[in-house]
Amino acid sequence: MKFAYHASMCDPAFYPELAQAAEAAGYDAFTLPDSICYPREADSRYPYNADGSREFLDRVPFLEPFSAVPWMAAVTRTLKFSTSVMKLPVRHPVLVAKSLTSVAVMTGNRFAFGVGLSPWQEDFDVCGQPWEGRGKRMDEMIEIIRGLCGGDYFGYAGEFYQLPAIKMCPVPTQPVPILIGGHADVALKRAARLGDGWISAGNTLEELATMIGKLNAWRAEYGRDKLPFHIQVSGREAYTPDGVQRLEDIGAHEVAVAFRNVYAGGVDDRTLPQMLGELNAYAEHVIHKR
Repeated sequence: MKFAYHASMCDPAFYPELAQAAEAAGYDAFTLPDSICYPREADSRYPYNADGSREFLDRVPFLEPFSAVPWMAAVTRTLKFSTSVMKLPVRHPVLVAKSLTSVAVMTGNRFAFGVGLSPWQEDFDVCGQPWEGRGKRMDEMIEIIRGLCGGDYFGYAGEFYQLPAIKMCPVPTQPVPILIGGHADVALKRAARLGDGWISAGNTLEELATMIGKLNAWRAEYGRDKLPFHIQVSGREAYTPDGVQRLEDIGAHEVAVAFRNVYAGGVDDRTLPQMLGELNAYAEHVIHKR
């Protein structure tokens, strides 16, 4: 089992020292969320908390992941980085591919790209991207990004995107894993069909077992069950050695842990020493008990 640290949108000034501490403590990765803006008015509901409210995100500092990761990679040597998850279809695939290849090169292949659909129509509106067709558009984006990461000329003729043959330089020496988030069947099928892995966002053990079972069945159906596939999960089970073992038993490969419930809202007033204490205590009582 691998372990990823989620700083839960803390004071951005803490990130370099947290990354160094996570590496020293034995974490495998540092994972970052993604949010572009907070609209004054919104009708969209958030799908991952009980009441669909968004107020917990107000005044929460989100660093843009492609900018933050090289900052932390520069002060670490082995720690990997990932996004959990970047809102892909509000962006343009060619620009994403350029940022992604740059980050992968700068980190020395220490980056995994977690992507998903934004639940906020407002994200699409402010970025000038259509809400309709977002899932199919995301499918094409994944194909384009993966093609452009190869370094050869790549063109594309799809329903939504048409690209002449272009190539990017530099590109990483290894393929960037693309992990796909989402809990609905359509998201699980997308991960099984197109992804190098899947990311969950806080589920019970029983829910995770069901979704991982579906993933495995669909991967076999698509003829991709022999390919590498990385499953990152989070939730209550991730905070004890026995719980981590239960997650491993159902097929998880990595747990992502945070030490603050961001859904509860309110100002994050933790100090850097407090956060260092949290991540070190978890390493002592869980990671090193494995």
